Amino acid sequence: MSDFSSRIDLHTHTTVSDGTDTPAQLLENVIAAGIEVFSVTDHDAVKSADVIRPLLDGKSPKFIPGVEFSCRDGLGKYHILGYGFDPDSVPILNVVGRGHSIRMKKVTARLDFLKYEFGFSFPEEEIEKLLLLDNPGKPHIANLMIKYGYADTKENAINNYLNLLKLTDSYIGPREAIEGILASGGIPVLAHPFYGSGDELILGDDMEDRLRRLKAFGLKGIEAFYSGFSEKLSKTALFFADKFDLFVTAGSDYHGKNKLVRLGDTGLGEKKEYPARLKKFLELF
Repeated sequence: MSDFSSRIDLHTHTTVSDGTDTPAQLLENVIAAGIEVFSVTDHDAVKSADVIRPLLDGKSPKFIPGVEFSCRDGLGKYHILGYGFDPDSVPILNVVGRGHSIRMKKVTARLDFLKYEFGFSFPEEEIEKLLLLDNPGKPHIANLMIKYGYADTKENAINNYLNLLKLTDSYIGPREAIEGILASGGIPVLAHPFYGSGDELILGDDMEDRLRRLKAFGLKGIEAFYSGFSEKLSKTALFFADKFDLFVTAGSDYHGKNKLVRLGDTGLGEKKEYPARLKKFLELF
């Protein structure tokens, strides 16, 4: 495998969660971008693996099954990535099932909130289509708001309306996610580690405390290279990876047209050789 940075992308999303590429389209785009190793990390879902695996052959990029769980506990919000697990394993499917159930309750709560707080309503057939999606979330509701004239942009819909409803008691705990990934043979990784709730930036002792707690739960890696990170943040993540003996991953957080993030933009820049802890992670697969 080439050591050029654009050859991997370990954090992408499809229509199974809140991306706009179907799993098959994402595979086509991965090939077109020259990416050699990729993972689909849909929110609270592993269905993409079932679609993509039959499409692979000896010339295909290496595919690592993935997932991303939105987690929260009394000490904060976390996004936990899982890699290389068995997508048919009962422990991971149990966590996926719970995450999906929570997600569906949130959709209903958000629709009710928009109706009773702002008078925003949608045709019944639109709501039925929304609820039939694999994992509907805020971006899907925001698109409906734009369609029916309640917001002019997705950012406006989410930041000025949907985010006003706080649902802090409806989350998977980070320990539950990490243990489910481990029990299914996977590697749990903290996604975009410096980002907390909203505009919160977690640094210094707070970051160290967070990693110490998650490491005790079984965390094995940290996403040190990410499309939204500065070089300084990536260097800080590498420092913490060394301190806590964690694998390193790199991902774009590509969502197709739902985010202005290019597939393969992992934040590695023009590095000609991967950092040692990223190499060690890739060697697992």
